[in-house]
Amino acid sequence: MNASILALMANFSFALGSQFFTHFTRIYSSTWMNTFKALAAGLGFLLTILITTGFNPITNIGLTLFLVSGAIGLGIGDIFLLKAFGEIGPGRTMVIFGFHPIIVGIFSYFIFAQQVETHKLWGIFFFIICLLIFSLESFRATKQWRVKGLIFAFSGMVLDAGGVLITRFAFDTNPVTSPLEGNFYRCIGALLVYSVIRRFSPFHFRARLKSMSRKATLFLCMGAFFGTYLSLMLYLQAIQIAESLALISSISITAVIFSSTFECIWEKKAPSGYLLLAFVFFLIGTYFTLG
Repeated sequence: MNASILALMANFSFALGSQFFTHFTRIYSSTWMNTFKALAAGLGFLLTILITTGFNPITNIGLTLFLVSGAIGLGIGDIFLLKAFGEIGPGRTMVIFGFHPIIVGIFSYFIFAQQVETHKLWGIFFFIICLLIFSLESFRATKQWRVKGLIFAFSGMVLDAGGVLITRFAFDTNPVTSPLEGNFYRCIGALLVYSVIRRFSPFHFRARLKSMSRKATLFLCMGAFFGTYLSLMLYLQAIQIAESLALISSISITAVIFSSTFECIWEKKAPSGYLLLAFVFFLIGTYFTLG
């Protein structure tokens, strides 16, 4: 399947899961929520691997790279990301990811010598217009930029970009490793981070999980499935086969549209004129990106 389509599907799935993440992060904490989704997704990847292809051989450096990628991107990065969700909401948080393709593009040019076709750059341009529209909406609605939430979002974005680059390098050094295996190793890396945090700042994972109702547990599992398991599986497949990491990164901006739309559904409010205008530019950007 085309890498761009895989990336779009991954962003749609992540945006859906982010609504559940936001809800439970505000009730508990970003670290607690991240631990659950990493654990649930890791078990899902392990089960899928054992049922399907089984594990392929991997070098020590490859395993280390995947673990480090997971620790940085899924571990520390997602803590900041979910903190931003709780502060300013998933839609506005994803606005900050407009800088993601710029950072990934610069580093992938120097590290992997990857180029971006001109018409793809037009797609990136229209995606960034979407972000500017959402930024204007946020400012006009609150008359403030919510600096704390923006800092959390920007930090999560930078760490996520670093995780993407390390993941691609890990795949390049271990071509037989499947996206399922890569995701499993990354989840382990994230869980190692949370186990260290737990020693210094307990977040009562088991106690809170046991006290939850069946309905809440079901919602948690749905969030972990869509927002972590399915989105990561699709996203790493896109990273593995993509000719340009900057392009895949630029498509991640579409999560802004998806997240904002799901926010409207979750909060039962009509979409704003800003959202509809941004969606028009999103369609234009998609045309250039997938063309």
